Amino acid sequence: MSVSELYSQYTRVWIPDPDDVWRSAELTKDYQEGDKSLQLRLEDETIQEYPIDVQNNQLPFLRNPDILVGENDLTALSYLHEPAVLHNLKVRFLESNHIYTYCGIVLVAINPYDQLPIYGQDVIYAYSGQNMGDMDPHIFAVAEEAYKQMARDEKNQSIIVSGESGAGKTVSAKYAMRYFTTVSGSASDTNIEEKVLASSPIMEAIGNAKTTRNDNSSRFGKYIQIGFDKRYRIIGANMRTYLLEKSRVVFQADDERNYHIFYQLCAAASLPEFKELALTCAEDFFYTSQGGNTVIEGVDDAEDFEKTRQAFTLVGVRESHQISIFKIIASILHLGNVEIQAERDGDSCRVSPEDEHLSDFCRLLGVERSQMEHWLCHRKLVTTSETYVKTMSLQQVVNARDALAKHIYAQLFHWIVEHVNKALHTSLKQHSFIGVLDIYGFETFEVNSFEQFCINYANEKLQQQFNSHVFKLEQEEYMKEQIPWTLIDFYDNQPCIDLIEAKLGILDLLDEECKVPKGTDQNWTQKLYDRHSGSQHFQKPRMSNKAFIVIHFADKVEYLSDGFLEKNRDTVYEEQINILKASKFPLVADLFHDGKDSAPATTTSSRINIRSSRPAVKASNKEHKKTVGYQFRSSLHLLMETLNATTPHYVRCIKPNDEKLPFHFNPKRAVQQLRACGVLETIRISAAGYPSRWSYHDFFNRYRVLVKKRDLTNADKKAMCRSVLESLIKDPDKFQFGRTKIFFRAGQVAYLEKLRADKFRAATIMIQKTVRGWLQKVKYRRLKGASLTLQRYCRGYLARRLAERLRRSRAAVVLQKQYRMQRARRAYQRVRRAAGIIQAFARGMFVRRIYHQVLREHKATVIQKHVRGWMARRRFQRLRGAAIVIQCGFRRLKAKQELKALKIEARSAEHLKRLNVGMENKIVQLQRKIDDQNKELKTLSEQLSAITSTHDMEVEKLKKELACYQQNQGEDSGPQLQEEVESLRTELQRAHSERKVLEDTHTREKDELRKRVADLEQENALLKDEKEQLNNQILCQSKDEFAQKSVKENLVMKKELEEERSRHQNLVKEYSRLEQRYDNLRDEMTILKQTPGHRRNPSNQSSLESDSNYPSISTSEVGDTEDTLQQVEEIGLEKAAMDMTVFLKLQKRVRELEQERKKLQVQLEKKEQQDGKRVPAEQPSNDSDLDQDADLAYNSLKRQELESENKKLKNELNELRKAVADQASEHSPAAAGTPDSYSLLLNQLRLANEELEVRKEEVLILRTQIVSADQRRLAGKGSEPNINARTSWPNSEKHVDQEDAIEAYHGVCQTNRLLEAQLQTQSREHEEEVDNLKTQLEALKEEMDRQQQTFCQTLLLSPEAQVEFGVQQEMSRLTNENLDLKELVEKLEKNERKLKKQLKICMKKVQDLEAAQALAQSERKRHELNRQVTVQRKEKDFQGMLEYHKEDEALLIRNLVTELKPQALAGAVPCLPAYILYMCIRHADYVNDDLKVHSLLTSTINGIKKVLKKHNEDFEMTSFWLSNTCRLLHCLKQYSGDEGFMTQNTAKQNEHCLKNFDLTEYRQVLSDLSIQIYQQLIKIAEGLLQPMIVSAMLENESIQGLSGVKPTGYRKRTSSMPEGDNSYCLEAIIRQMNSFHTVMCDQGLDPEIILQVFRQLFYMINAVTLNNLLLRKDVCSWSTGMQLRYNISQLEEWLRGRNLHQSGAVETMEPLIQAAQLLQLKKKSPEDAEAICSLCTALSTQQIVKILNLYTPLNEFEERVTVAFIRTIQAQLQDRNDPQQLLLDFKHMFPVLFPFNPSSLTMDSIHIPACLNLEFLNEV
Repeated sequence: MSVSELYSQYTRVWIPDPDDVWRSAELTKDYQEGDKSLQLRLEDETIQEYPIDVQNNQLPFLRNPDILVGENDLTALSYLHEPAVLHNLKVRFLESNHIYTYCGIVLVAINPYDQLPIYGQDVIYAYSGQNMGDMDPHIFAVAEEAYKQMARDEKNQSIIVSGESGAGKTVSAKYAMRYFTTVSGSASDTNIEEKVLASSPIMEAIGNAKTTRNDNSSRFGKYIQIGFDKRYRIIGANMRTYLLEKSRVVFQADDERNYHIFYQLCAAASLPEFKELALTCAEDFFYTSQGGNTVIEGVDDAEDFEKTRQAFTLVGVRESHQISIFKIIASILHLGNVEIQAERDGDSCRVSPEDEHLSDFCRLLGVERSQMEHWLCHRKLVTTSETYVKTMSLQQVVNARDALAKHIYAQLFHWIVEHVNKALHTSLKQHSFIGVLDIYGFETFEVNSFEQFCINYANEKLQQQFNSHVFKLEQEEYMKEQIPWTLIDFYDNQPCIDLIEAKLGILDLLDEECKVPKGTDQNWTQKLYDRHSGSQHFQKPRMSNKAFIVIHFADKVEYLSDGFLEKNRDTVYEEQINILKASKFPLVADLFHDGKDSAPATTTSSRINIRSSRPAVKASNKEHKKTVGYQFRSSLHLLMETLNATTPHYVRCIKPNDEKLPFHFNPKRAVQQLRACGVLETIRISAAGYPSRWSYHDFFNRYRVLVKKRDLTNADKKAMCRSVLESLIKDPDKFQFGRTKIFFRAGQVAYLEKLRADKFRAATIMIQKTVRGWLQKVKYRRLKGASLTLQRYCRGYLARRLAERLRRSRAAVVLQKQYRMQRARRAYQRVRRAAGIIQAFARGMFVRRIYHQVLREHKATVIQKHVRGWMARRRFQRLRGAAIVIQCGFRRLKAKQELKALKIEARSAEHLKRLNVGMENKIVQLQRKIDDQNKELKTLSEQLSAITSTHDMEVEKLKKELACYQQNQGEDSGPQLQEEVESLRTELQRAHSERKVLEDTHTREKDELRKRVADLEQENALLKDEKEQLNNQILCQSKDEFAQKSVKENLVMKKELEEERSRHQNLVKEYSRLEQRYDNLRDEMTILKQTPGHRRNPSNQSSLESDSNYPSISTSEVGDTEDTLQQVEEIGLEKAAMDMTVFLKLQKRVRELEQERKKLQVQLEKKEQQDGKRVPAEQPSNDSDLDQDADLAYNSLKRQELESENKKLKNELNELRKAVADQASEHSPAAAGTPDSYSLLLNQLRLANEELEVRKEEVLILRTQIVSADQRRLAGKGSEPNINARTSWPNSEKHVDQEDAIEAYHGVCQTNRLLEAQLQTQSREHEEEVDNLKTQLEALKEEMDRQQQTFCQTLLLSPEAQVEFGVQQEMSRLTNENLDLKELVEKLEKNERKLKKQLKICMKKVQDLEAAQALAQSERKRHELNRQVTVQRKEKDFQGMLEYHKEDEALLIRNLVTELKPQALAGAVPCLPAYILYMCIRHADYVNDDLKVHSLLTSTINGIKKVLKKHNEDFEMTSFWLSNTCRLLHCLKQYSGDEGFMTQNTAKQNEHCLKNFDLTEYRQVLSDLSIQIYQQLIKIAEGLLQPMIVSAMLENESIQGLSGVKPTGYRKRTSSMPEGDNSYCLEAIIRQMNSFHTVMCDQGLDPEIILQVFRQLFYMINAVTLNNLLLRKDVCSWSTGMQLRYNISQLEEWLRGRNLHQSGAVETMEPLIQAAQLLQLKKKSPEDAEAICSLCTALSTQQIVKILNLYTPLNEFEERVTVAFIRTIQAQLQDRNDPQQLLLDFKHMFPVLFPFNPSSLTMDSIHIPACLNLEFLNEV
C-alpha cells in the first residue's frame, strides 16, 4: 500500500504540540509524492499547514481507528508509536477511569490519587484462576499470572514494580502481596500471611516520608521473597533493602518531612508509657521541623502509630524491644536539639552542661553524659608514635553530630529489618518463591546528588534486564510460530553501565578518591573529566566544574559532585561508636557491635540464596571499610542474579500529575515517565517486527466479508486466509503466516479495518438504495390508487354540494340581512359601554395612583422606624433564643433520660388495671380451682392407700386362718384346702377388681385434672385475646404513621429472622468444618498417645461425643453430678465459658428434680412392698416352689447385673468428669470459641439424671421382689411337713439354712425402714406445704406493696404515659403468669409420664405373675413336673417394626449406610434406608430401650458423616443422603405423636407413632446435619458448573455470526492460556442441570428443596457472569447483550419445562437481565438516561457506571458512550443508597428451609430387598 493511499483525504494524523505533546488533525486533501506540506484541519476546526521534512520524508504519525482506541493492551493498536500509546492511556484513564493497561508483558499503572473499590476480596476471588488476557488489566492479574506460572512451570517468579516517587509503587507491591496471602493461604498455623502484610506498616513507618511529589514516598528499595511449599501455600518470606536515604534523618527540604516514625512517636508522646521519652510536638525538634509543615492532610499520625505498634507485636517484637526502639528514635530527636556553642578562638566548641536534650539522649541510650559531651566536640588522631585529641570547629561538630544520628538510625533500620525477617522465616522446606521488587524509578531533579546517581544506576541495570527479556520473548514467539527471525535493533545501555561500574568507571574513581587522605569532590570531578571526556554517555557542563552529566537511557542528568565523597565514605567517629557500644541497654550495644559495623546496607538476610555458594562478607576495620557505592553495587549484582534466575513480570507505575489531583492527566509528565520506564521501548521493539497477531479463526470471523463468494466454499480456513491476504496486501513482507496465527506489520490491521469499513459502507449504500427505491415504488402505487378514488368521490360530492348551495343561497341572503343588522347594533352598544367603563376606570386609576404615592411615602417613614426597632429586637431575641435553645437541649436530654428510667420502672397503667380487674379475679379463681383439685387428688390418694393397707391386713388375716386351718385338719383336709384355695382366689380376683376400680378412678381423676388444665390454658388464651383486643384498641387510637412504622418494623424483623436463619446455617457450616478438623486431630492424638494401661478408647465412648451436638453419657448419682459442676466451677467461669445465671437456674432445677425423684421413689417402693405382701396370699400352697426358686434366681442375677452395670456407669461418669475438667483446664482459650460447651455439659448431666432414675427404680423393684420371694419361701417352709405328708413335690426336701433366714430378716427390716421413711416423707411434705403457704402469703404482700407503689407512680404520669405504662405492666404480668402456668403444665405432664412408666412396670409384673400361675396350673393338671413348657406364639400381621440384636448394630450401619451405593436401590422405594432406620427406632421405642435408640441414632449420624466425608465430590451420593436424612427427619416428626405433625396421617399411620420417647433433640441434630449436607451438595454443584459459566454465557456464540472479533493484544497469547479447547456452550450447562434434576428427583428429594437448590445455582450463574462482565471490556458490547438475552431466555425455558419457575431462580438473575438490556439500550439523550435509571433497579450505581465505561463498539457504526452521558446517569442515581461493593458475592448462600413433608406410605407396606443383606432384621 503506497504512502499516498495512506495519507488521503479525511485521514487523521498526530502532530507535535507544545502543550499537549501530541495533537490530532485531519487531512483536508490527499497527499502526493513530493508535497512539502500537508493541509490539516485541527479538532477546533482551524486550518493549519504542516511542513514536511522532504529529505527524511518524515510524515506525521497516523492515528488508529476509533474502534481500536481504549484497548486493554497497547500492542493491540494497529499503529504503534508514542502518540497512539499516550492517547490510549489518556482515554482509558480520563473517560473510563481505568488505571491499568497492558503494554505487552508490562502492566502500566497510573496513580488515580483516589480510593477505588477494585481491591476487595470479591475482586481477588474474581481474578483467581483466570487467564491473564480474559480479564481487564489489574495488578491482581499480574499476581495471578506469576502464581500460576510458578505452579505450572515450577520456576521462581519476580514482580518488578518501578516508577517515580508518588507513582504508586508501594501500593502496587502491597496489593500484589495481599493477593498472594489471600489466594494461597498459610501452610501452618503461624499466620505467616498476616505477618507478611504486617511488615508493610512497619517498613512504611521507618522507611517512608513525605516529599514534594508524594506524601508516602519510599526512601529505600526492597525486594520481598515470599516462599511457598510444594502445595504452593505460603510458608515464609524474606526482605532485602537497598540504599536507605539516611540524609533525610538530619535534613529535609521545604514542604517535606522526616521519616513517619518520628512524627508518629511525637503524636503519641502523651501516652503514659512514653513519658520517660521527654517528647513534645514535632515542631519543637530540629530534625522534624526543617520542612516547615509537620502535618500531612488526611493522615492521623497517632492512629498510624497504633497500627505500627500492632504490626510490631504481630511480627513478634516484644514489648520491651518496642520500648527500646522508641527510646532510640526519641534519642535521635534529642540529639538534633543539642545546642553546640563555639568558643572565641573559632577552632573549638562546647556543649552547655545544662543542656537537657543531651541528658535525655544519654539517658535514653544508657551512656555516660560526660564522655558523650567530650567526644561530641573532640576527635582522636592516631599516628604511628602518638595519639592526639583534637578539638573541632562548630561546623565539624555539627557534621559529626548529624553523622552519628544518621548512623544510629541506619543501624536501627537494619536491626528492625532483620527481626522482621526472623519473624517471617520458617523451618519448612521452601519449594519455590515469588519476589516482589519495590524499587525507586528514574529520578532527575534540579540538584541531583549521590542518592539520585545510585537510583539511576539501578534503573540502568533493570532496564537492561527488561530489554533483554522483552527481546527474548519476542524471539520465542516467532520461533514458536515458525516465523523467519530477523535481528531487531534495540537500545542497549551496556556502555552507560560500563561508564558507571566498569574498571576505572565513575564508582571506581569515587572509591579511589575516598582512599586518598585529602581527597575532595573537585579532584574526583576533575579525574572524571580527564578519564571519560571521550565517552558518548558522559559530558562536562559548560558553566560548572563541580558537576558532570550522564546520558542515561531515559534522559540526560546533571549531577552536582558536592557531598559525593562524604556520602560514599559514610564516616562516623569511632570514639562516639565506642561510647554507644558500652551502653547499659543490650539492644543499643548490640546495634553497634563490630559484626554490625561491616554489615552492608543492602542485604539484611541471606536465608534465601539464589547462588549455590556466596562468599561471606568479612569484618573490616575503619580504614578499610567498604564504601556505600561498593555495597550498593554488590547488592545490585546479587539482585540482578536473582531476577535473571526467575521469570520476571513488570509493573510500571505512572504519576499523572504533580499536583496529586484525582484523575487529572498531564501529557508532558506522562510521556516523560513512559520514556523513562521502558514502555515506549517495548512498543518500539514490537513495532519493529510483527506487532499485530491474529489466529486464523478470529481473522476469518472478522474479515470474511472481504472474502469472495467462490472462496467461501473452501473448507480450509488457513488456505482461505492466505488467499484473501495475498489478494488484499500485495507486499508479502507486510504479513507472515505462522503455525497458529497470522503476523502483521504495523498499520496493516488498520488498513484491513479500512477495507472492511469500505466494504460495509458500499454494502450499506447498496441496501439503502434498493430499499429506498422499493419503498418509493410502493408509496407511488398506493398514492395513485388513493388519488383515483378520491377524485371519484370528490366530483360527486362537489355536484351535490353545488345543488345544495343554490337552494340555500336565497335563504342565506335573508338570514344575512337580519344577522348583519343585529351584529352592527350589538357592536355599537358594546363599544359605547366599553368607552364609559374605560373612562371611569382611567379616572379612578389616576386618583388612586396619587393617593398610593402619598400613602407609600407615609408608610416608608413608618417602616423605617419599625425596621430599626425590629433589628435591635431581633438581635436581642437571637441572643436570648440561642440561650433558650441551649437550655432546652440540655433539659430535653435530662428529660429523655428521666423518661427512659420511668419507662423501665413503670410496667402498668391505671386504665388497663381497671380493665383487667376481672381477669385477675378469674386467674385467682382458676388458681383456687387447681388447689382444690390438688387437695381432692391428695384425698383420693390417701383413700387409695388406706384401702390398700386394709386389703393387705385382710390378706394377712386370711393367711393366718389358712395356717391354723391346715394345722387342725391335717392330712384329711385336702378337699377343704382346695375349697379354701378357691375362696382365696375369689378374694384375690375381688382385690384385683377393686384395684382396677381404684386405677380407673385415678385415671379418671387425672383426666379431669388434665381437662381442667386445658380449661386453664383456654382461659389463658381468652385472656391473651382480650389483651390483644385492648392493644388493638390502643393502636387504633394512634396515628397512621405509627401503623406504618409497625409495618416497617415487621419487615425489619422478618429480614432479621432471615439473617438469623442464615447466620445459624453458616454456624452449622462452620461447626461442620470445625468438627471435621476435630475428628482429624482426635485421630492423630489417638495414634500418638496410645499407651498401655487403663485408658478408655474413644470408640468405647459415646460416638456422639464428636459427631453430634447432643451427647449422652451413662450416669452415676446426682451427688457426682454436683461434684462435676463444682469441679468445673473451680477451674473458673471464664475458662469453662459458663453463664453464671443459667448455671444457678439449672442447679436449682436439678435439686428440685432430685427431691421430686426421691418422693416418687418412696411412693413406688411402698407400692411394690404392698404388691409383694399380696403375692403370698395368692399362693394357696407351696406346690409352686420350683417357679418361685426360678424367679428368685432370675431376680438375684438381674440385681447383680444391674449393680455391676451401675458400678461400670459410675466409673465411666468419673472418667468423663475428669476428661471434662482436663479439657476445660487445658483448652481454656478454645472455650471462648465454643459457646455450646456449657449447654453440652448440662445436656449430659440431664440425660444422666434421667437414666439414673430409671436404673434406681429397677433396682428397687428387684429388691422388693427378692424380699417378697424370701417371705413366700419362708412361709412355704413353715407348711412343708404337712404337704410332704400327703404328696411328694419336687424340692420339698429343701432345708432352710440360717443365711436364708437372715436374708429374709434383713428384707423385713428394710421394708420397715421404707415404711418409716414414707411416714417421715409425709410429715416433711406437710411441713413443706405449710412453708409454701407462708411463702405465698409473703409474696402476695410484696406484690400488693409493689402494686401500690406502681399505682402512685402512675398517677404522676400524663394520660398517654399512663396508658403506655399500663400496657407494659399488663404485658409483663400476663407473660409471667403464662410462664408459671406453662411450668405447672410441664410439671403435671412430667408426673403423668412417670406414673405411666410406673404403671407399665406394675402391669408387666402382674402379667408375669399371672403367667406363672397359669403355667403352674397346667403343670399340675398334666402331672409333668420335669417337662419344659413351650409357648406357641400366635402369628400376627407385620406391625411396621424391625428388631435387631445389639451386636448387629454395626452390621446394620455398614450395610445400610457406609457401604450402600445409591445404584443398588434404583428400583426400590425412594428414601428406603430412612424408612428402615425409623422402623428399627420404632421397635426400640416399643420395648422402651432408650440406650438402643440413642446408640442407633448416634451410629446413623456418624455413618452418614463418614460417607459424606469420603464422597465429598460425589453429587449423587450427597443428594442420596440429603433425601434420606430429610425423610428420616420427616418420619420422626410425622410419627412423634405431636398433633401438629399428624394432621395428614391415616389411622394406620397413627398406629406407628412413637410411644415412649420424645426425640425432639435428635430432630434438631438431623436438621443441622441436613443443612450441612445441603451446603455440601451446593458446593459440589457449583464446582461442576462454575468452569462452564463464563464460556457458555459470555464467550460462546449461541447466535452464530452475531458477535464480531476485535484485535487482541499480546496478553491473549501469553503462556497463561491453557492448552486445548476448554470452551463450553449453553447446552453443556443445561445438560449438567438436567443431570442434577434427574438425580434429585429419582432419589426422592423434597420438591421444595429442589427448588431451593436451583435458586442457589441460578444465583451463582448470575453472580459469576455479571462479575466477569464487570471486569472484562471485551464482552461489554451490544452483541454480548443479545447473546445474554438469548441464553437467559433458554434457561428460563428450561425452568418452565421442569416446572421450576416458582423457585425464584429467575428473580436471582434479574441483575444479569438488566445488564444485558443496558448493553442494548440507546445511550445518547437524557431520555435514554431516564430509561436506563428506571429500568436498571437491580443494578447498583457503581455497576451501571462500570458497564457504561466498559462498553466497547465492535465496529465503526457504533458509538462510544460519552463521558457527559455517564455523568448524567450518575447525577440521576446519586440519591440511591446502593452498597459500595462492585461485584456480587458468588459464594453467598441463601438460608435453606426444610418444610415438613409427610409420607403417604405406611411402615407395614415397605419391603426390604435382599440386595441390602439385612437378613438379621426380624419383622415384628
